[in-house]
Amino acid sequence: MVRLQRALAAAGVGSRRSCEDLIRAGRVTVDGVVAEIGMSVDPERQTVAVDGRPIRAEQKEYWLLNKAAGVVSTVSDPQGRETVVDCVPAGVRVYPVGRLDQFTTGLLLLTNDGELTHRLLHPRYGVDKEYRALVRGHIDDRDLRLLRDGVQLDDGRTAQASVRLVSRDERTTEVVMVIHEGRNRQIRRMIEAIGHGVLRLHRTRFDGLSDDGLGLGWARALTADEVARLRSEAGLD
Repeated sequence: MVRLQRALAAAGVGSRRSCEDLIRAGRVTVDGVVAEIGMSVDPERQTVAVDGRPIRAEQKEYWLLNKAAGVVSTVSDPQGRETVVDCVPAGVRVYPVGRLDQFTTGLLLLTNDGELTHRLLHPRYGVDKEYRALVRGHIDDRDLRLLRDGVQLDDGRTAQASVRLVSRDERTTEVVMVIHEGRNRQIRRMIEAIGHGVLRLHRTRFDGLSDDGLGLGWARALTADEVARLRSEAGLD
């Protein structure tokens, strides 16, 4: 059972507020009876209608893409470049949860579950995102501490991060970083703030979902257990 406003919004009728207005206006019925604000419904078993026309909840789909370099994290692109939506064989229109810049590779979740998308992007829920970065130059221990403690960017100081050194020499350094913020190009900007540049950046993990067994450029549908875990952690039923 779900709130009627939520069922209407999930079916694409409108925002929750506009759906409330429809209910107040007496334009929504459940099994032929005029609906009331606050009631709950089972969209699978009951007939919900607006102005006498039954609505049908849109099937939710959840896809995990291992994005290749050059693919843009948008629904469409005026320059004709390949988009992340082009890479996913979904049966419905899906949207990326956040973005990876054009040259960053790795995991991106795409779905038409608007509530889950909102929760996963909200700082309150602290979704972990893990990146493997190949950095130009030798990053010393002081720089590693700066990255862990937070660095000052033009939009404020970053939160503490987990940073693990993989390898380094005089020319390059490889690190694994875990952050839970979602600022634009955050990893690249953090590394630039300590005086280095990123040669290669790959997101290896997104909120417990990893790229294990998923080739670059490939996508797969999430399992029911994975979807249930994501929704549970986001505080959704």
